Amino acid sequence: MKTKKIVISGSAGTGKTSVINALNTKGFYCFEEVIRSLTSELTKEVDTVNQISNPIVFAKDPLDFNMRLLKGRINQFKEGSLLNEALCFFDRGIPDVLAYMDFFNQKYDALFTDACNEHVYTNVFILPPWKAIYKTDSARFESFDEVLKIHNHLSDTYKKFGYNVIEVPFGTIAERTDFILKNI
Repeated sequence: MKTKKIVISGSAGTGKTSVINALNTKGFYCFEEVIRSLTSELTKEVDTVNQISNPIVFAKDPLDFNMRLLKGRINQFKEGSLLNEALCFFDRGIPDVLAYMDFFNQKYDALFTDACNEHVYTNVFILPPWKAIYKTDSARFESFDEVLKIHNHLSDTYKKFGYNVIEVPFGTIAERTDFILKNI
C-alpha cells in the first residue's frame, strides 16, 4: 500500500499541533514537529533569556541546526513511506526548512532543494496566522508580524516546488480537521 503523505504547515501558533493531535486521536498516523526537540536541545546550549526570535537565528551554528532539522524531516518522510497506512500526517514538511531559511536570509545549497524535490508529499495544507489564538511559549519566539511574513514564505516555498497549497479556514479543531479530511 502506498501511503499518502499529508503535510500540515503554517507559521507558529496557527493550530497545527492541535489539528495533528486531533487527527492522531481519530486513529491516523501522525508525525510530530521535529523542531520542538531540537529547540529544547538548543536552549541547553545557549542563553535564550533575551531571545525573541526563532532558534534558527540564535543557534551557534545555524546551518548545522538546519541540517539536523532537514535530516529529521527526511527521516520522518522515509518512515512514512514504510507505513502500512492509507494516510499519514506531518506537522510540517521538508520545504518548511527552506521557507524559514529564506525568511531569515540564510544561505543553503542544493542539498536542501534536492531534498524537497526528492521527497514529495501528496497534499499540503497550510493554516493561516490567526491572531486570536497566537501566543508565544518556550519554543515559539516569533512576533505576530513575523508569523504573517513566515506564512507567505511557507506558501511561496511550497508553490515553488509545485504544490497546490490548500489553506485551512479558521474554525474549531474539529472543523479544521474535517476540512482537511474532506479535501484529501
